[in-house]
Amino acid sequence: MAVGDSQFQLVTFQLGEELYGVDIMDVKEIVKIQNVRPIPNAPYYVEGIFNLRSEIIPVISLHKRFRITQVSHDEEDDDESQGGFIILNIDGIKIGIIIDRIARVVPVRAEEVKPPPQMLSGIGTEYIHGVIHQEAGGYLIVLDIRRLFNPKDLQKLIGADR
Repeated sequence: MAVGDSQFQLVTFQLGEELYGVDIMDVKEIVKIQNVRPIPNAPYYVEGIFNLRSEIIPVISLHKRFRITQVSHDEEDDDESQGGFIILNIDGIKIGIIIDRIARVVPVRAEEVKPPPQMLSGIGTEYIHGVIHQEAGGYLIVLDIRRLFNPKDLQKLIGADR
């Protein structure tokens, strides 16, 4: 989210029972669940790596990082709403995060984003850009992926897959 922008777009997705969003400018693509190979001695929240068109992408479980229970998918769920990976591009480094369901892209005005409460669903506020109250009730939690994946952590991840 560029500072000073009055409007931006969020890619929204479900993790557990909560709805989250990341800036669309940080999203490279969304892919279906892939086979992930574990990485020895990786941090607890790293699921492993997978090959996406000859590019090795580390995969992070925000469920583990935030201590959220993963939603189980029913057979009657349609393929479009099922889980997958959001591929983020953080300062030139690609990383996949596991999601339970993709929601949609939503336009957001900067003034709609409110500071996060001190503690929200067990997630430290340092990883949250803000929250947006939704008309249907509930909140959309806007993640700050640059704080969530700091450069030192990213360098360790991309070094672990080599």
